[in-house]
Order: sequence, then structure tokens, then C-alpha cells
Amino acid sequence: MYLYRAIDSEGNTIDFYLSGKRDAKAAKRFLKKALASCHATRPCSITADGDKAYPVAIRELKKEK
Repeated sequence: MYLYRAIDSEGNTIDFYLSGKRDAKAAKRFLKKALASCHATRPCSITADGDKAYPVAIRELKKEK
């Protein structure tokens, strides 16, 4: 299992997602959910752990706008 977690600048949890896979589809699902959260405003930056799935997921989300 993989834990995806979004936090704000103060370290508070915005959202989390537990996934059986760590791939672009899971990263996109998590980011979409976290960004749609009522707590989330448009982020100034996104910091990730370096997994290759994040850039793919972010590009796909940008195309959806």
C-alpha cells in the first residue's frame, strides 16, 4: 500500500489517499481529490518525493483545465 498525503504550509493534512499501486493514475486521482478539497486553494508549489508518476499526473491535470 502507498500513502499519498497533501499538507499545507503549516503541516496540516489537507487530504490523503491510500492506494495499492504507485503509478500516474493513482497520483492523478490523489492530486485531483486534494485540489478539489474545500480546504485547498490554488497551490503556489507542489513538492513531491521524486516519483516519476507526479510529473505525468500534473501534466494530465493541466490538460483537463
